[in-house]
Amino acid sequence: MIKSITNTLVPESQRMAVVDKLFGIQYVLVLEPAVFRFAETLAPAYAGAYWTFHTLDHGGFYMGPRLDTIFAVSCENGYEGKLSADALGMVACLYAFSALSFGNGTFAEACADQYHLLREYVFQHAEAKAILRVID
Repeated sequence: MIKSITNTLVPESQRMAVVDKLFGIQYVLVLEPAVFRFAETLAPAYAGAYWTFHTLDHGGFYMGPRLDTIFAVSCENGYEGKLSADALGMVACLYAFSALSFGNGTFAEACADQYHLLREYVFQHAEAKAILRVID
């Protein structure tokens, strides 16, 4: 039996400590801008937002726009559909983790690890089928 992965919203007071532990200064310099850029590319109606941070009890992390919006999404693999803001955040993180994993050093390794941890969590998300089609 597959164990359920618990998603915990990171409190405001712990946000920077969480990302510093996982990614160091590369979070601010590289990862955060990449995630925002992928969100804008995938969902043209996305025009910025405050993002929440989520930790997963198996070591994973993702962030998502704090919006009650359903976004029309289209991507280079031909997928066109709709995603909630939370699912869009997961997809943007997966794209960024993947792109940034093709490098050297601990940051690339952290991104590769986070890609696999987040992808594992996706399978229990209500929008799993759509998320998987976007990242295929």
